[in-house]
Amino acid sequence: MAGVKETPRQRMIGMMYLVLTALLALQVSNQILQKFVLINDGLERTSKNYILDNQTSVESIQYTVEQQGNNEKDLPKVAAAQEVRAASKEAYDYLATLKKELIEVSNAKTEEGTYVNSALKNTEIAGNLFINNGRGEELKNRLNAYPERIEEILSGVGLDINFDKIALDASEIPLFENDREAKGKSFEALNFVKSPVGAVMTLLSQYQNEVLNIESEALTSIANTIGSFYFKADITEAKISAVSNIVAAGTKFEGTMFIASSSSSAAPSMSLDGRSVEVDEKGFGRIEFTATPASEYDDRGLARRVLKGEIVTNIGGEDQVLPVEYEYFVAQPVVKVSSEVVQQLYADCANELLIEVPALGNTYAPEFTVSNGQSIKGSSPGQVTIIPGASGSVTIGVSSGGNKIDDVSFDIKPVPAPTIVPTLSNGSPLDQTQSQAIGSLTGLKVIAEPEPTFGRTMAKDANFEVTGGEVRLLRNDVPRQTIQISNGSSLAMRQLLESARAGDDIVIVVNQVTRTNFRGNKIPSSLNQVIRIGVK
Repeated sequence: MAGVKETPRQRMIGMMYLVLTALLALQVSNQILQKFVLINDGLERTSKNYILDNQTSVESIQYTVEQQGNNEKDLPKVAAAQEVRAASKEAYDYLATLKKELIEVSNAKTEEGTYVNSALKNTEIAGNLFINNGRGEELKNRLNAYPERIEEILSGVGLDINFDKIALDASEIPLFENDREAKGKSFEALNFVKSPVGAVMTLLSQYQNEVLNIESEALTSIANTIGSFYFKADITEAKISAVSNIVAAGTKFEGTMFIASSSSSAAPSMSLDGRSVEVDEKGFGRIEFTATPASEYDDRGLARRVLKGEIVTNIGGEDQVLPVEYEYFVAQPVVKVSSEVVQQLYADCANELLIEVPALGNTYAPEFTVSNGQSIKGSSPGQVTIIPGASGSVTIGVSSGGNKIDDVSFDIKPVPAPTIVPTLSNGSPLDQTQSQAIGSLTGLKVIAEPEPTFGRTMAKDANFEVTGGEVRLLRNDVPRQTIQISNGSSLAMRQLLESARAGDDIVIVVNQVTRTNFRGNKIPSSLNQVIRIGVK
């Protein structure tokens, strides 16, 4: 039995050998031993199949080497396979001769080829032939010399494989480890003393199978090394290499379609710019890295780079270094900011921006840092709300995937003062160029309207109200009555108008407005605006 992993059939044959040996040692009845004729027939059929398979293996090895150009590295393996076949045939034929001699000496077969039961039961002939005539010791030596010879042949072609001995003493068989009667017996005594001819005949057939089994494993080992130094491109994949995987609508997609090949028998190692590259189970290296910013870019905003690497693989029996170069370009990541108020940001307001880096495409994963202000990240990549400080400038640091891209800076613009508009009770603006009837002024309101651009672009921060000032009734420019303004939408005008008469003036003085920002915070600011309305 070989030291390598056995197939189920090989394990079955080994088990049969142990059973045979055990039965012989236990001296079972002759009637049971007659059944070994059937086992012998099965073993002989197995041997014939083994011989055909092994001969085919030798021819296959020779044919494969010829198809690969009779490479000088493989030619010795053809010779080794032929030597293995010759050594195996010699051992097999020797056992066949012994089996034939045993049958002839015992007259176990008639001229018609049928077995004679009485001869098969004879327990003296085998002992006389193998013990008294010394054939048993010769058999043991030749059986155990066979695997040593196969190991020697294999070592000549660089294969270090060990096979177990075939002929074993009882002490070398685990089955007899605890058998006091049998464990001390030699190979000869264990197998041939008081052993029926039928059982010994079957045992010799089993030894033939052992020889052919070792031969099969040896030939398989040789065959597995044929052409091992060739790079066999047995793995292929369809690939597409594109100029860019980002294509703008209306522009051309450009690329190359090709077949990429690899070898399942090769285990290449790969490196790129001095770093090792992970190689998958198919033999393809997977490259992934983050391109670092360049110190200089050309007028197109591109910086040329060259990847330099090596692939080391076995070609022709030797490790070959295959250099590889690949040119690519790093695009300058230009930050693009979109907003209606992009040149300046309003102080303490929610300035909504869209900050993009078109060159990064789908890989853009922005992060923002803000000096002299705060930021609120939006729901989509690049959306951000910037809340600047009270004055000066604000700087936004733009990064993607942990890599700094650029800084963008904006001046901080103060919130423009609103316009004070007096309105009638129905909400329509009061015409300040015309004198107003006393009754129409009863529902007078003072509204603070935001500067139009600010009101449109910063609607969440453009909520103003008049919160400080006074309304005066003048007659000949002399104050007659005054009311205070705490809420421009709710003025005590009836009280003021009780003493009004035609020709008087109503003077509105606003000195404070309050803005409610996007957070709901109240921000008061000073104002100095005067409105004069005539009374008729």
